[in-house]
Amino acid sequence: MKRVLTGFLAIIALAWGAGMLSPDHTAEGSLAWAIYLESLFLTGLFSISLLSLTMVLATRPAWLEKPLGGLDRIYRLHKWSGILAVLFATAHWLLEMSDDLFEFLAGGGDHTGGDELSAFPEPLRDMGEELGEWAFYVLLALLALTLWRQFSYRLWRPLHRAMPVLYLLLVFHALVLAPASYWGQPIGLLLALLFGAGSIASALSLSGRIGRGRKAGGRVVSVENPTPDIIEVRCQLDEGWRGHRPGQFAFVTFDNGEGHHPFTIASADHGDRTVTFAIKALGDYTRRLSRQLVAGAPVEVEGPYGRFQLSRANNRRRQIWIAGGIGITPFLAWLESLQGEGVASVAADLHYSVRDLSSDPFVERLQRLCDALPKVHLHLHDAQSRPLSAETLAGELTDSRRAEIWFCGPCGLAESLRDGLRRLWPGKVRFHQEAFEMR
Repeated sequence: MKRVLTGFLAIIALAWGAGMLSPDHTAEGSLAWAIYLESLFLTGLFSISLLSLTMVLATRPAWLEKPLGGLDRIYRLHKWSGILAVLFATAHWLLEMSDDLFEFLAGGGDHTGGDELSAFPEPLRDMGEELGEWAFYVLLALLALTLWRQFSYRLWRPLHRAMPVLYLLLVFHALVLAPASYWGQPIGLLLALLFGAGSIASALSLSGRIGRGRKAGGRVVSVENPTPDIIEVRCQLDEGWRGHRPGQFAFVTFDNGEGHHPFTIASADHGDRTVTFAIKALGDYTRRLSRQLVAGAPVEVEGPYGRFQLSRANNRRRQIWIAGGIGITPFLAWLESLQGEGVASVAADLHYSVRDLSSDPFVERLQRLCDALPKVHLHLHDAQSRPLSAETLAGELTDSRRAEIWFCGPCGLAESLRDGLRRLWPGKVRFHQEAFEMR
């Protein structure tokens, strides 16, 4: 993610720098004032370019899953490009508000304002400045609500839908206030591409067309509660469902008022368009599901997405699969897909960690699935008898092969294992984890 953002900003900076070296470019006023103006323009360029990237990533572009490593990483990139965009917008706003100070530092006198370099008439420039300022205030408030994890998702979701409108207002702001010289330079071509892509993404969002080609309707076939805090929902989807690979997830809508939520598909694809979701009650919405959802209820599923796939496992490396709690769901799909398919070549150690094995609803199913796979060894851990740790894993390593770890579970456990394994097996571990965080 850092490399992508750094590379993206470097491209913007290079295009801006090429314009600076153009023979048509002339510094306005004193050197100090020219530095101020270019800082004002560059922070604005960074901000609107990052917002354009944010809007494109919000369309859930499946074609970017392979180069970026999955939709979970696309969403993480979407989140951080939006945060950086607001930070650069804040710097841009602070510079704009400090023009009198910089004019004083530049020695006073007449200095050309940034807006005066635009090719547009003054009324349009004034409108763009006003709209941009108010859009920035709303954008800042939306970022604060996004980062405030306790703020209700049900309330945050409709507020977040205002983003395309804010983006289009900020594009207008950038268009009418950008220097006229930009449009004959590389930075102008780059901005045109970014504005076009971002505007198309905004139109898709506002018209509700994001993910439409990957949506399928259906009905809930059965609802079971293996434990008070877990609900298993089996769905029969219509012909719009294109199937899935074991380990993928989908956005599921049971309630139009609530909107979609991402859940891992906990079943293999048997070609009959049935999918099962094992959902843990982690918030208000998932707690209500067990009380409200009944067989026969309509469902809409968008997907599949994700790169947490068994087909990507490198069998030349020792396979270690680790699940924490409800993170067992992708591995249930993996194991189910391997049944009865001549699986002698698949060898792995599956570690399942929960608070209490005696009351866990998945242990019996895991044992049954693993018993049918001679080279998949199940290791059970709980807080009372045998906690899972990096030291536990290291103690079981009996060969010198490099290991490939596939992890799904709580972030705290992932960080503990990753840090410990890097210390105990330096250079020998490749760690795969799906960052299941969509906000």
